[in-house]
Amino acid sequence: MSTFPMRILLATDGSEDADLAARAAVDLYNRVGSELYVVHAWHSVPSTYFKAFLRTQFEQEAREVLDDQVERMEEAGGKVAGEYLREGTPVDEILDLAEELDPDLLVTGSRGRGSVQRLLMGSVSEGIVHGTTSPVLVMRGGERAWPPERIVVGDDGSEEAKRAGDLAASIGRLYDAKGHLVRTYPQLPEVDTEGRKLDARMVDDELRREQQELTVRAEEIEDASGIRPRIEIAVADDPAGALLSAVEEDAVERTLIAVGSRGLGAVRRVRLGSVSTKVLHAAKGPVLVYPRSEG
Repeated sequence: MSTFPMRILLATDGSEDADLAARAAVDLYNRVGSELYVVHAWHSVPSTYFKAFLRTQFEQEAREVLDDQVERMEEAGGKVAGEYLREGTPVDEILDLAEELDPDLLVTGSRGRGSVQRLLMGSVSEGIVHGTTSPVLVMRGGERAWPPERIVVGDDGSEEAKRAGDLAASIGRLYDAKGHLVRTYPQLPEVDTEGRKLDARMVDDELRREQQELTVRAEEIEDASGIRPRIEIAVADDPAGALLSAVEEDAVERTLIAVGSRGLGAVRRVRLGSVSTKVLHAAKGPVLVYPRSEG
């Protein structure tokens, strides 16, 4: 059974990327019938000088940002079930609300306006990704970035990568997107630590096992979502680079990259633990990150 996001939380600051995130959230709402929530977080004034005056002005401006976002979302067909104006450190406030609401998907923009008065999403989206227990969709890429035409999933066999792939495929199914499943296998030296040559047949056998496992994973995704992703074993020491290279093949802005926030630490695979951060920094389109499983 496909896993669709039934409760969506949008974190917004009224920026261009936040508008794109709102568009994606409303589009998913219209297609799935999700519950839709919106939060805008703003910093309180640190100084006591003119604090009361400035705080009132900043709060009013923050309220206008939130109200304007909600209005535009409802004009686009979305019905907002709850709107939240939070004062404090943006990452903490958004994560606290996400813990309360427990959304199936948290959607945010990649870059904010950068003004003193408003939340700078560029410095916050990464904090949200690594602090939440909910999957996060980070939107960027402009008007062409949504809906996605392709789904590229980074898979290392971990539970987080599996769930990222399942959710991405469920989203991709809504838009008849193509799928691409990528697993990175490390480049091995010609000799081991004791100076002995490695057995080429052993390496080939290992790659065949990886290929078989990835084929089974592709079949699982097809059974769940109807999307049969093509598979790729990338022999490289840079998983993020391998994923981004796969994305560059076609429709860069309209390709959704999906990764787990933590990967396996086995010697035979490259961990995806740091990949989510690298991909968030370098991707030209939307990125879906599934958080580390509890325990």
